[in-house]
Amino acid sequence: MNISRNEQRALHVLALGGHILHARDDRRKITAVTCVTREGMILSEFSLETFIRLRRKRLVESRSGSPYYISRRGRLSVRAQLDNQGA
Repeated sequence: MNISRNEQRALHVLALGGHILHARDDRRKITAVTCVTREGMILSEFSLETFIRLRRKRLVESRSGSPYYISRRGRLSVRAQLDNQGA
C-alpha cells in the first residue's frame, strides 16, 4: 500500500498513543481535524486531506463519535523507524 510521508508521520504519532480530534458542521460532515500526540502536542503538517486519505484506506477508525485512533490495519501498515520508538 502506498502511504505518503505525511500519512506515515501521522500513523507513527497514532501508533505511539496519539489521537485525531475532529469537528463537524450542521450536516455532520467533518470540517476540521487535529492530530494530537500522547504528550498533548499538535502535529502541524496534518491536514484534512491527509485525514481523508487515512480514513479512505481504513488506517484510522472511530467508535461512537470518539476521537479517531489507529486501526489494526494501520498498525500493520506503518513502517518502523529508529527515531520514532517513543522512549
